[in-house]
Amino acid sequence: MTWVKICATTNLRDAQASIAAGANALGFIFAPSRRRIEIGTTAEIIAALPAEIEKIGVFVNETPEHVAVVAAQLGLTGCQLHGDEPVGQVAKYRQALGGRKLIKTLQARELLSHGGDRMLQGYLEASGSIDAILLDSGRPGNRGGTGLPFDWEMALPIVQKIKAVLPVIIAGGLTAENVSQAIRLFDPWGVDVVSGVERETGKKDETKLRNFVAAARQVESAVRIR
Repeated sequence: MTWVKICATTNLRDAQASIAAGANALGFIFAPSRRRIEIGTTAEIIAALPAEIEKIGVFVNETPEHVAVVAAQLGLTGCQLHGDEPVGQVAKYRQALGGRKLIKTLQARELLSHGGDRMLQGYLEASGSIDAILLDSGRPGNRGGTGLPFDWEMALPIVQKIKAVLPVIIAGGLTAENVSQAIRLFDPWGVDVVSGVERETGKKDETKLRNFVAAARQVESAVRIR
């Protein structure tokens, strides 16, 4: 079953709606963003969530020590490094976070550019310290939540290369209308969505949440039937 993460949770009502829709994980953004959430608010939300729901903190260019402190304080089950964290520091994040899930975000546009192969290879060689790679479609000045997909056909060989070594999570412009197509094309370990389930920036839409998760689960059912 494809892992579904609803990211940029900002309030308890949205968290509960995401869980009711069938999400496996919720994301909380602690980096500069219109969807940023304060530590205190996050603590209140997490305290009300079922234990089986994964709680993933999203960080940008923070030190391993800072990420570990926040993760321990909030009881996060995983952390997503969404910035320019160098491959040489990945082992330090792993050591600081212990057994918590560690996801490294990479931007498809960068991997498709000159030098992208070398960048990707470095992170794949650090696979012993990473639990999954999230492929997103951020643009300069906006690392995520753009509502725009990357070039799926161009990126397919990259996804296949990642999957040979690590689980891959697809993000960037996913909606209830295209998530089934993404799952069929990439067969990813997981999918991650923000803007595709919002009614406005930072606020979720319950109907979009239900439709998104249902679309992801329907394509899985069709695959199992075949």
